[in-house]
Amino acid sequence: MTDDLPFLRGVLHRTADRETSPPSLAEIGLNHFAPYLINRIAANWNTELAGELRRFNLTTPQMRALAVLGINSGLTINEISMLSVIEQSTMSRTLDLLEERGLVRRKPRASDLRVREVEITAEGRETFSTFWPVMLAHYQRMFRGIGEDEYAQFITTLQKILRNIRLGDEDLKLSLSPGGEEGEE
Repeated sequence: MTDDLPFLRGVLHRTADRETSPPSLAEIGLNHFAPYLINRIAANWNTELAGELRRFNLTTPQMRALAVLGINSGLTINEISMLSVIEQSTMSRTLDLLEERGLVRRKPRASDLRVREVEITAEGRETFSTFWPVMLAHYQRMFRGIGEDEYAQFITTLQKILRNIRLGDEDLKLSLSPGGEEGEE
């Protein structure tokens, strides 16, 4: 059972084999269950930043949109939504508010006039840059006592997890597509 997941051997109270049931959540334990820890970290991060954002007249979706657009201006609503991990309908309303404030603008994409791109304005960049030091301070505090090598390995591991999730999504799409079932040729 743990042959494919050798890292679980050190976490579990028993060694699972092919005849043993999969490990239970109780055997793994919440403090060793990565999705639980990731959710706790994300919830704490979001709660701390939400309080700080109010001082800057920003919401979490607005800050995320400005952050994404500050790096990649000229994206569609769907692209911003995906990169900011905000539902498309929420992102659409968020961009409406940011546009009213003059922090972003929408324009037709040159290569396809049906597609609207969202660009960050100079005022939008300035707004995010005034919040960035607060965000960076929280980020640095979160990684206090963690060395560069440990941090680099952590980021590499997270990127591998994201890749595995994307590959799993692709596998699911293939298995659900017509003719994509195993055994068919």
